[in-house]
Amino acid sequence: MKFYKIFLWACLLLIFSRSHSQNVRLNSYQFGEGLQFSTTDGKELKISGFIQPYFETKHYTDADDLDAANRFRMRRARLRFDGESANKRFSYRFQVDLSGASEADDGDTNYLMDAYISYELTNRIKVSFGQRSTYTDNRELFMSSNTLQLVERSRLTSAFASIREFGLFLQGNFRSGGGSYLRPYFVLTNGDGGNVFGKDHGGLKVGGRIDFLPFGLFTNFGQFRQADVMRERSPKLAIGVNYSHNNGMSSRRGRGSGDIIYLNDNDEESLPDYTKYGIDFLFKYNGFSALGEYVKTSATVPSDITKRILNSGSISTSFEVDGEQDVENYVKGRMMLGEGYNLQLGYLFKSGYSVDARYTHLKADTNSFLNNDTFYSRPNYYTIGLSKYLARNYGAKIQTSFTYVDGDSINDNGGNPIDGNEWIARLMLTFSF
Repeated sequence: MKFYKIFLWACLLLIFSRSHSQNVRLNSYQFGEGLQFSTTDGKELKISGFIQPYFETKHYTDADDLDAANRFRMRRARLRFDGESANKRFSYRFQVDLSGASEADDGDTNYLMDAYISYELTNRIKVSFGQRSTYTDNRELFMSSNTLQLVERSRLTSAFASIREFGLFLQGNFRSGGGSYLRPYFVLTNGDGGNVFGKDHGGLKVGGRIDFLPFGLFTNFGQFRQADVMRERSPKLAIGVNYSHNNGMSSRRGRGSGDIIYLNDNDEESLPDYTKYGIDFLFKYNGFSALGEYVKTSATVPSDITKRILNSGSISTSFEVDGEQDVENYVKGRMMLGEGYNLQLGYLFKSGYSVDARYTHLKADTNSFLNNDTFYSRPNYYTIGLSKYLARNYGAKIQTSFTYVDGDSINDNGGNPIDGNEWIARLMLTFSF
């Protein structure tokens, strides 16, 4: 926490000291879109952010003896700086979340979101280096958290997405005739999620994505925002495919480094490979929006694994599955393996009210952490939502949603077996500046 506070204040001091010497002026301010500054020599800076106070209550059906599980917290408190050089070829982004909550909602403390520098190789190709959201995740991860249709992202995202990674990112933007666009992406990262301060386990992750926009570009970055606040005057569609291969992964889905370590007879690290691919689309027209995503994962387990490192640091040679020693299926049982899809749609009325619905389905492999009774083992999620946008943009809104979870031999948060299923109600306020 201290490191990020010091770094943030150093950035602010640098910005304002430079501003004083270069006669900075405020170009524009639009509620919800941030403050735009420029200097006399052509440099530009945008400061934006948002906060999201949040309440959640969870009930279990057929379990009257259990009280509701209630949760109050600051879901997000983001502050972001975007800047450009005078010639517009260099740009950067630095974003922190001062709530300390992980985007993955896994209990980890995570303050640093984005920290990367970009350079335009040509007018159509840009390269970035640093930590940022990755193009090999499902489409929902392209979209800022303050523009979501529903209170939370889908369970497909929490099951399979790596969310942010550190490495090299290439993106292109090419006209392909008839007003359409083709957007290819390439990713080469450490494969361990965000920046690794300790030992970097495993190999690299390589992947990419290709997006096709047959009807042209969305209005005001609408491809990266969920609800159709801009009310597209003509149909807009983005459809894409993605693929990634993680060479030697030491976590469940590539969000961490060193979380799960295996060794061979020579006490050398031997880690499984992880492959993920998917297809998705986003459609918007006149206040209506629809999002569809499909993800499939698989793993390859090395044949020389003979040991595993326990959380205590000791070494075990036990790989028991259903009463038998089974290294391959034990390793797979600790990874997020399977497939799933997410379908959601909504309509934003001119009055500012939005009605939304979502269905998410997860299908676990026979040996997969998706079968964990406490955190997963829930194949179906049905969600309806109601939102009120308090401005004609994403500046302020109140959202509520109700989710029915179809469980399959589930546990509560404490690991106790539960008969029945779950109801989850959420309420969140978003205020952006």
